Amino acid sequence: MNDLAAKVLNDIPAYMHGLGAAAQVAARVLARAGVAEKNAALLAAANDIEKNVVTILAANANDVARARRAAFDAAFVDRLTLTEKSVPAMAAGLREVAALADPIGEISDLKFRPSGIQVGKMRVPLGVIGMIYESRPNVTADAAALCLKSGNACILRGGSEALESNRAIHRCLVAGLRAAGLPETGVQLIDTTDRAAVGEMLKMKGVIDVIIPRGGKSLTARIADESRVPVIKHLDGICHVYIDDAADIDKAVRIADNAKTQRYSPCNTMETLLVDEAIADKVLPLIGRIYADKGVEMRCNARSRSILEAIGLTGLKKATEEDFHTEYLAPVVSISTVAGIDEAIAHIAKYGSQHTDAIVTEDHSRAMRFLREVDSSSVLVNASTRFADGFEYGLGAEIGISTDKLHARGPVGLEGLTSQKWIVLGSGQIRE
Repeated sequence: MNDLAAKVLNDIPAYMHGLGAAAQVAARVLARAGVAEKNAALLAAANDIEKNVVTILAANANDVARARRAAFDAAFVDRLTLTEKSVPAMAAGLREVAALADPIGEISDLKFRPSGIQVGKMRVPLGVIGMIYESRPNVTADAAALCLKSGNACILRGGSEALESNRAIHRCLVAGLRAAGLPETGVQLIDTTDRAAVGEMLKMKGVIDVIIPRGGKSLTARIADESRVPVIKHLDGICHVYIDDAADIDKAVRIADNAKTQRYSPCNTMETLLVDEAIADKVLPLIGRIYADKGVEMRCNARSRSILEAIGLTGLKKATEEDFHTEYLAPVVSISTVAGIDEAIAHIAKYGSQHTDAIVTEDHSRAMRFLREVDSSSVLVNASTRFADGFEYGLGAEIGISTDKLHARGPVGLEGLTSQKWIVLGSGQIRE
């Protein structure tokens, strides 16, 4: 047993702080690295992933076999599984990040002051980022790529069920750093399944600058509650679509369908449909038939239920207070009629999670009201909530979604992994 393995098994705090110290040193190097060096590392890592598809898939097959023996459910195994298409897609993702503009060193808002100095802001890395995530092995590559391009070192703690997969991917990332002459400790993987490593990570204030959880609500809630390190997070994705009485009906039906049924598991999938009662008789039968055909269970308030039962739909359930507080991540939707935009906004304020909410309307003033007054990280007009995504927003990729109001909000891409500091350019000025 080597010294590192002994530390992993016998002294988790020492092991974690060793990773942290190495990451801090690497972060200083990455912060000053040029875009050519960072891109070279990403492209070399992408090439190494493609060269090692067989090795990565073999490691993943072992993880999947263990998950099946442990009786994890089908959805969990699906998230864990890599394929001959998804591994090259990881490499393509690294190349996409390499193609993005480098935000580091960007100077903005530079203005002369009466004293003759120029005052502005410069974009800089956050430093050391701790990433805690669950079963998806592709997050190892995605997170490392975004951290590296934004000049940050990262410490990655994937789920224990994906350890072999993450090790195989991590080796390719380290090879990319080595090829570019950058510190291999710029991307470190916590190489133990001991949960004490996460607990220690959450206490490493002053070593880790920010922690980003990516996984289920219970994981994120634990990290938010226990962490002494700042956390970028969201807990729930209780997303709404409100169909206003000034909506184009065809648009409304397409958007309500797509927002719910395009995929059920993402955090930006609509969970509650709100319909102005003045247009409900026209819209709900059209949407209800689509949901029924696709096997979506509908939990309705009294008005919407009566409309849908009148057209012969069965299996409808009465919506409870708890339903409107629930993120289903499944073919289930809550439906409620409301008495106009004021009631819709009030409903979202009461039950929403400040993630993503949309209005369908042809009334410009109502659309602008909705944008101003709905306090969510993404607010859309006449578009599906499924667009609330880093790639769709032009960020190239995202490391997660933030519903917090400080620092990053909404999809977190390269810019969200940076901060700004004030800079002053002078020519010998002194303060009188």
